[in-house]
Amino acid sequence: MHVPGGERGTALASNAAVRPIESRSVVEQVTTELRRSILSGDLAPGQEFALREIAGMLGTSFIPVREALRSLESEGLVVTRPGRSAIVTPLDLDDLHGIYRLRRQLEPEIAARAAALLSDAELDRLDHDAASFGDPDRGIDEIYEAHHRFHLALLAPACSEWDMRVLQTLWRAAERYIRIGFGRLDPDPAEHTRRERSHHDLVGTFRTRDPDAVAHAMHQHLDHNEHIAMRALDLVPEH
Repeated sequence: MHVPGGERGTALASNAAVRPIESRSVVEQVTTELRRSILSGDLAPGQEFALREIAGMLGTSFIPVREALRSLESEGLVVTRPGRSAIVTPLDLDDLHGIYRLRRQLEPEIAARAAALLSDAELDRLDHDAASFGDPDRGIDEIYEAHHRFHLALLAPACSEWDMRVLQTLWRAAERYIRIGFGRLDPDPAEHTRRERSHHDLVGTFRTRDPDAVAHAMHQHLDHNEHIAMRALDLVPEH
């Protein structure tokens, strides 16, 4: 039976179903691009900007920018201000210390358990991946993504779902410090050599299957990375 207006009603229903998906897609794209700009340092720590200015640069309306900034504020990357402006969250020594303090509570213990679960073949693969960290032709963005996958693979066999959620939150919080800090060091060839060697050494310790040695190595690795990030970002406290 033909129902008058049925086709029109179906079309309207289809359009109504498409619009929210499209709207969310724009917000996701804006969020992704703003996050990338902040993490890379293209939008500098402490930089203030008007929401409409960003909307104009992105070629979108004001609304998805506002929604994106709400998400980024929840991640600690921006602080929104009255009057439709925002500021990129400044780098902060206490913030960096807090992130690494929590990472040192979790990662060495998980690593100690993971060492008994990783196969020799997987450790061989990770050792091969570590060699790529010394490649001077790889950009800091590519290196960071590879570094993230490397540490995820080291710890994943011993991670519960909640371990992974907490670790991912901490890694996202540390990402801006690591990308900006290590990006400043990237032109130095010695940094590529250091980066490669430190990850080879970490895999070598995992091969011993000694939980205490692995926990200690992971703790030292985190200490060293925190100190390097502090120096690169000029966050070393004055004495």
